Amino acid sequence: MHEGNTVLQAIAADRPAFGVAAETRSPIAVETLGAVGFDFVWVDLEHGGPSPLDAPALDELVRAAALAGTELFVRLPSGEPHVIRKALDAGVRTLLVPRVETATEVERAARATRYVYDGEPGDRGIGDGRDTRWGADLAGAVADEEVCLGVMIETAAAVEHLEAICAIPGLDFAFVGPADLSVSLGHPLETDHPEVRAAVSTVETTVAASDVALGGIRNDPEAAAAAIDDGYRVLRVGGQLAAARETLAERLDALSTE
Repeated sequence: MHEGNTVLQAIAADRPAFGVAAETRSPIAVETLGAVGFDFVWVDLEHGGPSPLDAPALDELVRAAALAGTELFVRLPSGEPHVIRKALDAGVRTLLVPRVETATEVERAARATRYVYDGEPGDRGIGDGRDTRWGADLAGAVADEEVCLGVMIETAAAVEHLEAICAIPGLDFAFVGPADLSVSLGHPLETDHPEVRAAVSTVETTVAASDVALGGIRNDPEAAAAAIDDGYRVLRVGGQLAAARETLAERLDALSTE
């Protein structure tokens, strides 16, 4: 298995972790994109793809990431403990929980990721999945210190409770979702609306004052560089399908003008 969680390593070193989305959710895509040199490959199971309870599908994605020397970064459909535990059992180490709104929700999710949580027994169980090399290493190939937990901040309620959320032990990063935040604030997809911009600014300021890393999406290199200067440390900087569209469209345009 790929050793060392590259996302956690970047956060600990206070350097940005760069990732890319594999929208096809294919092991081939994960392996190919990971081999480019990204710290993580993002797979979204909230809006599509296999069920997070489909262990064989997750096994293949984790294996592809390990072969490429990158970290599989999985956005789950929910922070329910049984969903988290199933993903961890399959060897996923970096989890992003969407649509959290309270510190209580985040603590429940964090407890599910740990055998030992904040000095007490956690809510994670020992199984015979890929994380324990199918029962050969019951100490856990994915130990507590290699688990990286993030939450999406994408609702008005989450912004309101963000200070308490960021104080939860076991939370490693908070990821800003301006698009869904705009919906929650009553301005669908108006990410430049003053109210949305103010909410994002509040998130940035609140996270900066905590021990939690800040994450976001920046598909333009200049915007990504500016985000790093603003304190972002977990950055998704592109996607498989958008890159394919742009590259192939440019080639077709070049051929069409000859």
